[in-house]
Amino acid sequence: MRNDGRQADQLRPVTLEPGFAKFAEGSCLIQMGDTHMLVTATVEDRVPPFMKGQGKGWVTAEYAMLPRSGRDRNQRDSNRGANGRSLEIQRLIGRAMRAVVDVEAMGERTITLDCDALRADGGTRTASITAAYVATYQAMEYMIKKRMIQRILLKEPIAAISVGIVRNQELLDLNYEEDSQAQTDMNVVMTGSGKFVEIQGTAEADPFSAEALGRMLALAKKGIVQLHEMQREALGI
Repeated sequence: MRNDGRQADQLRPVTLEPGFAKFAEGSCLIQMGDTHMLVTATVEDRVPPFMKGQGKGWVTAEYAMLPRSGRDRNQRDSNRGANGRSLEIQRLIGRAMRAVVDVEAMGERTITLDCDALRADGGTRTASITAAYVATYQAMEYMIKKRMIQRILLKEPIAAISVGIVRNQELLDLNYEEDSQAQTDMNVVMTGSGKFVEIQGTAEADPFSAEALGRMLALAKKGIVQLHEMQREALGI
């Protein structure tokens, strides 16, 4: 039995609330247990300097944790500059979204995804990706209304989840306590067609076998399929 009573293959309770940020072109508040992430999507009629003149768009992300989103107060990135962890996470989110966005058809426009942890209990980066898809979809609906694009430029859904080995058992969707005790910790990003965009796995203690890897990926796929269905329901598609 897990510390919150879930089965090994069970997600935490999940809710997705599109349009949470009133003034953003797209937004989604995701709650996965005690991890709450707000993702907003901003559309701008410009691209970074290295993209100018190519006729295609760009999708990028920024990630931060509010000072008391976790068990202890952390210093704001605005005071110290983005730390290594924040930079690594926001690059992951940006890579994940660019894998499913048809940037060639966007024109020279940028979608910036701001991912802010309101409450952090493990899995903030994976929750961010799941919510970023919803926020990006909404932003593209806005772009269609403004006649910037003619269709939704998302090739397929994308979502992410954590898996790991805790006390010699493979578990889905680790919370903070489980993550801090994990022998293996892994983040999996997968599309609606079942293709992997990124797999980040680390043995924190004992190395893991190919068989254990297969079981963890199967757990991740099961959870992500459920998240894709929640995304569709939230968007009404």
